[in-house]
Amino acid sequence: MAMGAGRVLLPLQLVALACLLAALALALAALLSPAWVTSERGSLALWEACRRAPGALRTDWQVATLVLILTAATLTFLSLLGSLVSFCLGAHRRHYRGVAVLLLAAVALQVCALILYPIKFIDSSMLRSYHEFSWGYGLGWGAAIFMLGAAILYCLRTDVYEEADS
Repeated sequence: MAMGAGRVLLPLQLVALACLLAALALALAALLSPAWVTSERGSLALWEACRRAPGALRTDWQVATLVLILTAATLTFLSLLGSLVSFCLGAHRRHYRGVAVLLLAAVALQVCALILYPIKFIDSSMLRSYHEFSWGYGLGWGAAIFMLGAAILYCLRTDVYEEADS
């Protein structure tokens, strides 16, 4: 256990915060990635349709994917802020469940977007040649895994151990 400013921080709290930081970094990298789909002609980003036709995406499923991923990233950022505020104020127990609920909502949104994207992409057959989902899409799954890991760690009942140590 790490001692800091008169209170005890359990290693699970620090691991959860590290997972949360990794999830946010991966979610942002996935959003900004230039390669969600690659083919013989090149790569296609999540925002590619925005660059081709400024201000409008071509299909509703592209808009839905972007909205779901942006909302998941926003919820992850808000949970990071909540987690950092609770660490700074020392009010860990009060904020665990709120952060966990935000993260579970972010995981649900992220997974829905990551399932929707390949199904509708293949269904619409945007690329008429051989294509595969690339590292940008994989970063999205990595973000979802780290979000879920952080949510699980925040759901654990560490308050029992905190009360025993104080």
